[in-house]
Amino acid sequence: MRLDKFLSQQLGISRNEVGRELRAGRVTVDDEIVKTGAYKLTPEQQVMFDGSLLEQQQGPCYFMLNKPQGYVCSTDDPVNPTVLYFIDEPAAHKLHTAGRLDMDTTGLVLLTDDGQWSHRITSPKHHCEKTYLVTLECPVAEGTADKFLAGVQLNGEKTLTKPAQLEILAPQLARLTISEGRYHQVKRMFAAVGNRVTELHRERIGEIILDPELEPGEYRPLTDQEITSINVPQS
Repeated sequence: MRLDKFLSQQLGISRNEVGRELRAGRVTVDDEIVKTGAYKLTPEQQVMFDGSLLEQQQGPCYFMLNKPQGYVCSTDDPVNPTVLYFIDEPAAHKLHTAGRLDMDTTGLVLLTDDGQWSHRITSPKHHCEKTYLVTLECPVAEGTADKFLAGVQLNGEKTLTKPAQLEILAPQLARLTISEGRYHQVKRMFAAVGNRVTELHRERIGEIILDPELEPGEYRPLTDQEITSINVPQS
């Protein structure tokens, strides 16, 4: 994290005010005076303001990101850029995604360093619902909603999908809510009924809805209510 962002959060002052305090020599990092706000702070370093220690964030972290296309939901990838590129936090390297999106899928991604919390989202036994806005190549065929509610057979799978709710918004636009996370499930469900997904955007995980104020590539911490909502069993 940039030093000026950290100081702004810890001291409750603007970046401009932080700049003045830095230039005045009131901030040290590991006992060395630092005067540039662009200084990259690591979690192990000690920051002091007027001789008082400023604690870097401790404990579990929870964020939502509006993922753009072209990024993978992994912590390290030798070929493709990862969603961690967008996270400017001291412990960003400790975060993982609670449920992945394909590179070309956009929308809600949750990141945390709390493994038990993310397990409640990804574990099949918790049936955590996810809602997607789906753009299709062809108009939604009549009866598709009933088929999804009954469960469809995916190519290469032995069991039907669990009941899923399909809301048709326009001939080639729909909102789909599923409660499981099979590989490329949404795309494969529509393929099973003879259609093809051209755009896919995740809007919701459990009770957590993508913040409409977040532009693609922007993120924010989850609220306490959003964090605790994952502990509530999904219906």
